[in-house]
Amino acid sequence: MVEGGVQKLDKTEFTACCGMIWKQPYIFRLAVSAGIGGFLFGYDTGVISGALLYIRDDFRSVDRSTFLQETIVSMAVVGAIFGAAIGGWMNDALGRKLSILVADFLFFVGAIIMGFAPVPWVIILGRIFVGLGVGMASMTAPLYISEASPARIRGALVSTNGLLITFGQFLSYCINLAFTKTKFTWRLMLGIAAAPAAIQFFLMLTLPESPRWLYRKGKEDQAVETLSKIYPAHEVENEVYALKTSIEAEIADEGSIGGGNIFSKIATAWRTPVVRRGLVAGIGCQVAQQFVGINTVMYYSPTIVQLAGFASNSTALALSLVTSGLNTVGSIISIGFVDRVGRLKMMLISMCGIIVCLFGLTIIFKVAADNAPAISSVETTHFGNNTCSTYMTAPNAGSWNCMTCLGASSGCGYCAIKGHKLQPGACLTANPSGGQACHGEGRTWYTRGCPSGNYAFLALLMLGAYIIMYSPGMGTVPWIVNSEIYPLKFRGICGGMAAVANWVSNFIVSMSFLSLTKALGSAYTFMLFGFVSLLAMVFIYFFVPETKGLQFEEVEKMLEQRSLKFWKKNSGTK
Repeated sequence: MVEGGVQKLDKTEFTACCGMIWKQPYIFRLAVSAGIGGFLFGYDTGVISGALLYIRDDFRSVDRSTFLQETIVSMAVVGAIFGAAIGGWMNDALGRKLSILVADFLFFVGAIIMGFAPVPWVIILGRIFVGLGVGMASMTAPLYISEASPARIRGALVSTNGLLITFGQFLSYCINLAFTKTKFTWRLMLGIAAAPAAIQFFLMLTLPESPRWLYRKGKEDQAVETLSKIYPAHEVENEVYALKTSIEAEIADEGSIGGGNIFSKIATAWRTPVVRRGLVAGIGCQVAQQFVGINTVMYYSPTIVQLAGFASNSTALALSLVTSGLNTVGSIISIGFVDRVGRLKMMLISMCGIIVCLFGLTIIFKVAADNAPAISSVETTHFGNNTCSTYMTAPNAGSWNCMTCLGASSGCGYCAIKGHKLQPGACLTANPSGGQACHGEGRTWYTRGCPSGNYAFLALLMLGAYIIMYSPGMGTVPWIVNSEIYPLKFRGICGGMAAVANWVSNFIVSMSFLSLTKALGSAYTFMLFGFVSLLAMVFIYFFVPETKGLQFEEVEKMLEQRSLKFWKKNSGTK
């Protein structure tokens, strides 16, 4: 998943960070407390992928409706869109610390609501609460860390928060797998997030407000007191002076772009050619990041694994651990290469790999579907009244295979022959009686995908390759580009617009994936994402500048060029 993003991390800075958090308890509490926010962000965006499998088992209405499944997944994204907007106002009006406390409260309430939900719409309500918390945490936690940590280790602490997001996603898959054999499965998967939210809430109560926010609100004494906890005594005076100078310049810049009126700031940004070109590039990267289909993998990876031919929920969860683990590995790879290779090259290399993998998945799923096991009338009638009614009345039933059975009606499932899954099997009703009859004879029951032999493992390998190609490039670099491409006085408002574009794109993709697989089939859905990715790569090549090694003034000078590939004349500056 891939909201948020991992910041640049310098090796020396990281070493200094590790040493300092052990020497200064305050820095340690800061790192732990803020890190829980990143962890919760990652956990709550990743846990739904496994929980959805068991929610479908408990609620027939959810199992039969792709719209309900997409809504349960996507309502967290809707909440995040509003959470990010509310969080921006709350950060300025009430402070960073209070915003994190409110986000923790929303995480806690949402987790409890979902854990005890009696009906699907209550799960959706809980997802909205969690989404509000995710949206607020996604922008507040890094901001608090950057403003309340020593300058020399600031990048390391912010980067650690980003890494903990991917770690939270990975751990959510582990917890999902751990609860597969428990009585309450999805309730525990979703509800356990209340514990770290409560822990962070109480930890944050022991920490001060951001010194930058305090100083802006005229609470200079409190700001100085906080800085004295962060810096050695002989450095505090210089830090106070630097903070005062920075805030005065910031206030002056705000006045030059329309005062406190957010709408006038947005209008000014789009009217200014240099900023507009930066917005086109920055927002384009964020939209591309989502429309290559990453969150179909992060939100639905167990479902995709089942579509590839692994029927068992626990097996699908275990195999989907690979995707989340590789996402974390890819984030670490990005840290080592983004400043060496460059932002543009990293994204283009990433996009090439993504396109190859998506079209590879298209071929694998298409060949697997064409070679799905046939339906045997003998095997089907063997189960008597549990036979799928659509199959019984179909004029061409003799040509049916497993995919035809699953696609013909949401009320049909495939029962494979025990020990011979690729031989002709039975098409049964997907009501509990059909699945129970199939399991009763020790057979494997399929409702999402069909047994496909080696094709299933090829699909899993291709999914892993997709993640490895996505994470170091398109997974992290768009956020870095957005932190570098806007003039200083427009950076806040432009970064906010880009983040909202990312969340809205996330919602569109996550809300449409299951419907697309139902309407087009898995193979053609991946093909669609492949063509969209191809268009995105063309856009990135022509409209996104290379910002590696450039000062902000040099980036602004590049954006003054009017032609396509406007950065070409200046890309060799450093």
